[in-house]
Amino acid sequence: MSILERIQAEIDGHAVVLFMKGTPEFPMCGFSARTVGALHEAGARGYRTINVLEEPELRANLPRFSNWPTFPQLFIHGELIGGCDITLELHESGELARMVAEVLQA
Repeated sequence: MSILERIQAEIDGHAVVLFMKGTPEFPMCGFSARTVGALHEAGARGYRTINVLEEPELRANLPRFSNWPTFPQLFIHGELIGGCDITLELHESGELARMVAEVLQA
């Protein structure tokens, strides 16, 4: 399986996927930490996270796959939502909680 096929399989196999630096328990950048916080406050539980720092090939190829240059990258139902700024905007408007509630069991 190529790295691009693996990325697609992760996105297809999970309702919510966050490609981030570090882990939810130990984020390795402020943007990833804020995104995890927004997801948590929005009620997201049991979503898939992938630490791109542990997988250099994935980290190098995900921006090409998604056409999004930075991390974190949040996907919901196979669709790229965006990075930290967009996730925070959606959280502040209440939209993130609605999106999460539609796809995840709390």
